[in-house]
Amino acid sequence: MCKEVQTAGRKRRTGSAGKETTMKAIWKDAMVAESDAIIVVEGNHHFPPDSIHKEYFRETDQHSVCPWKGTASYYDAVVGDTVNGAAAWTYPEPKEAAKQIAGYVAFWNGVKVKK
Repeated sequence: MCKEVQTAGRKRRTGSAGKETTMKAIWKDAMVAESDAIIVVEGNHHFPPDSIHKEYFRETDQHSVCPWKGTASYYDAVVGDTVNGAAAWTYPEPKEAAKQIAGYVAFWNGVKVKK
């Protein structure tokens, strides 16, 4: 069983023994990210930048603004010839309240996050 624990202003996903749990982001049977240093914010699993398998992503010109996190930039997920538009997002320069997720990448739109 996993749970969220607060450490130094951020939540990390841990297993029942208190050890960090490796989480994976999967889309179209491809593992697009994997890490044991996930930060969970508002129910979204944010993966460290170095855990993203960059060959599956391409930048978009899409952005959105969150009042407390700042401006998000989006990536398409690409596996083979299939594109999942704006399936991932990051806050490259978040506001102070969200500085712990700077550069981290979160997923939605059919990308499954699991252990």
